[in-house]
Amino acid sequence: MNVRQKFRSIMAGHRLVLMPGAYDGLSARIIEAEGFQALVAGGYAAVGSMLAQADMGQSNMRDYADHYARICAAVEIPVYVDADTGFGGVNNVRQMVRAFEAAGVAGFFISDQVFPNRCGYLPGTQIVPVEPMGLDTIAEIKRALREIGGPHMATLSQAAGPKARSLKELEAAGVCAATFPSLALFAAAQAVRKVLGILKREDSLAPCQDSLIPLDDYYELVGLPTLLAREETYDQAAAALTHERAAE
Repeated sequence: MNVRQKFRSIMAGHRLVLMPGAYDGLSARIIEAEGFQALVAGGYAAVGSMLAQADMGQSNMRDYADHYARICAAVEIPVYVDADTGFGGVNNVRQMVRAFEAAGVAGFFISDQVFPNRCGYLPGTQIVPVEPMGLDTIAEIKRALREIGGPHMATLSQAAGPKARSLKELEAAGVCAATFPSLALFAAAQAVRKVLGILKREDSLAPCQDSLIPLDDYYELVGLPTLLAREETYDQAAAALTHERAAE
């Protein structure tokens, strides 16, 4: 079963699926290690982590494809991603789909904003008029959405502010999955700021230790034992081949 089939299977389940957001490969690995079935990766966290800027459409399709490829390569679970507006017209969208498939994503969502896309919670967001959609009124859009089959998902973003529906309410409403696109990003930013504040204030590394992941846990997380074992296997094979050739 490939990641796309796995993602469809997860979405077809009978329980609310929680999908934290990854902002890089390491955060994705942590999400997987904590037992989540799938994760989301979006522009808000990507632009924040790569550029230290708010998401106002600064990155292009290739930036995202490369970013998502690194995240997908770090995990085995499905990765559901933000495709902005599709990055242009029909041919641009086609190119985006091919690039995202090659990156390993399991699925993506497209915004109904005008290009360039920005975080929908920021000022200045502009929605595509109904005419290009082939629909005449907002009521027709709502009717079309009701007629579309498939799963319904909810987004719980820190960018929306502290108020949010409870997960039980979402599940009762028939939502199949809830994404938390900026949760890990905000947690990481707060944790880094906290430990650096301690270092600056105390002028010592010792008080920081309780805020750090243990070294063995970090190496396990980044797969050091597997890397070393692979390296040793190749070294042993090379040594055996050298010995064999010397004996000829």
